[in-house]
Amino acid sequence: MSDKPESSGKTSKAVKDSKAPAISRAAAILRLLGKSDTSLSLQHISSRLELVPSTCLYILRALVEEELVAVDPDTKRYSLEAGVLSLARHWLRRNQFTDLCQAHLDHISRSREVTMLGVHIVSLDHIVVVATSQAGNNFQISAQIGSRFPALISATGRCIAAFGDIDEEEIKSRFNSLRWDVPPSWTKWKSQVDDTRKRGIAIDAGNYIAGVTVLAAPVWNGRGKLSHALVALSIGSALQRKGITELENDLINAAKLLSAQLGGSDTR
Repeated sequence: MSDKPESSGKTSKAVKDSKAPAISRAAAILRLLGKSDTSLSLQHISSRLELVPSTCLYILRALVEEELVAVDPDTKRYSLEAGVLSLARHWLRRNQFTDLCQAHLDHISRSREVTMLGVHIVSLDHIVVVATSQAGNNFQISAQIGSRFPALISATGRCIAAFGDIDEEEIKSRFNSLRWDVPPSWTKWKSQVDDTRKRGIAIDAGNYIAGVTVLAAPVWNGRGKLSHALVALSIGSALQRKGITELENDLINAAKLLSAQLGGSDTR
């Protein structure tokens, strides 16, 4: 799951459709600054997010006051401020899954030589990476903590469609907007979702990223809802040589244990 960020067009549409536009605009600005390796100008931010410059400046000044954004007095360029770390730290401390999953990610990553992710299913719109573990080989996937992805993309998306109790028409409308390297047909993807429901694990064999195989196993919370997933990524040819069955079993067993620890259970 390489980092394919949501497009600015989708972000601006979400802002325009929001019932709380000021909050949505502030969140969009924070996400944009968080993805950038350099500080950004007011013009760049307002243009990228399709915001009126005066409105964008007003929100930026408010974020600076709250110590969530910093502004360089000489260049007038903006970047994230340390205040966001406090918010993230509070969330991580309260999120039990992040602490519990790390040992599983590290173990599977080392033993199977794959990149591992722990993802939080925020909504039908997107998922967020909350934990990672890199394999000790040359294969590296760019998916940092905090990276956001469309909810229905790749193997995790098949899990959400299989276990999320979502209306099929809603799923299909979102499926049609997804970006894949090798797009599967709706019929084939739907068949794979059905297979995921039966087997308890999803596989994306080079659809999302050409040549990369992604596996995902669902994790349930204490309310019996699909809340997280364990994700493994590797070059497809490497998995074929080493065998994929052992990795599947590792993911399924770890996901079941995490579900039990979170007070949830496999609701299939």
